[in-house]
Amino acid sequence: MRRVTIKNMEEAKVIIRAEIHRTNETRLQHRLHCILLICDGRTCADVVALYGDSLRAVQYWVKRYNEAGIDGMRDPTRLGRKPRLLADKDVLAQDLRHSPREFGYTQNLWDGKILSHHLKEKFNVELKVRQCQNLFHQLGFRRRKPRPVIAKADIEAQEAYKKTGMSGR
Repeated sequence: MRRVTIKNMEEAKVIIRAEIHRTNETRLQHRLHCILLICDGRTCADVVALYGDSLRAVQYWVKRYNEAGIDGMRDPTRLGRKPRLLADKDVLAQDLRHSPREFGYTQNLWDGKILSHHLKEKFNVELKVRQCQNLFHQLGFRRRKPRPVIAKADIEAQEAYKKTGMSGR
């Protein structure tokens, strides 16, 4: 296999060292350190042995550095699917601060099912129940559950117990 080299090694060393000190991007710094070792005469296999990256990755970084310099070492911006509720999150957070009854629902507390229905009705956005539960967390809300009412419970005994606590026995 042909040895991979850096063009203009001495100039590259100066540029890379300056960029390592200037940037806070750890992935970029790591790649630049690998390129710097190759500029110092190490092989890609030596760099792989030191850092544990794949040989193909190191070779690819050298190629990208030779083609585009420091900018070729940066990660490309990754575009994902745009969030469905990007602009409406503040409005939704205000809605969640109110009772679901104020919006015509029968429950007192918000849950994933009601939130899913609310999003579909008000914002025309369809999210599944689990996504809605995650949305509560993203917006800084916690899930509350109503306390169950125990069937055939002696309410007076419960109230007495609450007032006296454990020391009242």
